[in-house]
Formats: sequence, structure tokens, C-alpha cells
Amino acid sequence: MANSKISPFHPASLAATTCGIGYLPIAPGTWASAAALVPAWFIADRFGPLALIPAALAALAVGLWATAHIQRTTGEKDPGRIVIDEVAGQWIALIPVWPLDLWLYAAGFFAFRLFDILKPWPASWCDQSLPGAPGVMLDDIVAGIYAALVVFGLTFVI
Repeated sequence: MANSKISPFHPASLAATTCGIGYLPIAPGTWASAAALVPAWFIADRFGPLALIPAALAALAVGLWATAHIQRTTGEKDPGRIVIDEVAGQWIALIPVWPLDLWLYAAGFFAFRLFDILKPWPASWCDQSLPGAPGVMLDDIVAGIYAALVVFGLTFVI
């Protein structure tokens, strides 16, 4: 039988909530996406924008583990406090930005949030059809890919 609670200090909680951002009462996904911009900038500046690929894959792997643990422990299907999926998707959205540009980061942020909210296919399919942690995580990966395509297009304009 699943417990109804998991400590916010449990490693799975810390990871899934992006160090507690997921507990914010209003728009935790948006706050997590915004918070993801700072480490993305650091990673891209230090190692190049393609370093966001392994960073996003690492966030995805940790997110799959943490989400599955929380789901098993609490019995909840898709708790709103899980926001590591936004981090992974946001980092994917920013891969095309080079050289670093604040306007393109802003565009990547807004494009990702739009696609994450609207969930165009196949993001909607991932969200509605995939069970467990993959269903929670992969819709944001798809939204990040869509946003990356928009940002890539904008690199020719800006």
C-alpha cells in the first residue's frame, strides 16, 4: 500500500520538485522553467549549447527515477509538484541558441511554456497514453523539441 506522503527532503522529492520549486503555490512549472534558464546559460557558456543535450538527458533520467519513486510511494499519477520535466524540456528548447542571446532565451522560454501548455501531438499522446513516469516526463521532452524548432527558426531572424 502506498504512503500518502513523502518527505520534501527525500532525494526523489528534491529532484522531482527541482529543489522545492514544485511546492510553489502558483505556476510551479513556469517557475521551474524560469529557474532552468540560469544553469542552461552557464552550461552553454562553459561547454557550448550542445552540452544541454546530455544535461537534458540527465534531467530526464533523474526525473524518470524520482517521478516513479513518488508515484509508487504516494499513489499519485501526475503530482503537480513534479517539475523536473520542465527543466529537461526547457534545456532542450535552448539547444539552438548560439551565440548566447537573452532574446532567444526569452523566446525559448515562452515557446516551451506555450507548447507545454497546449501539448500538440505527440505531446498530448505521451501525456494521456503513456503510463507512469514516462507519461509525466515525455510530454515535456516533446514540447522542448517543438520549442527548439521555433528557436532554431528565430536564429535566422534575430
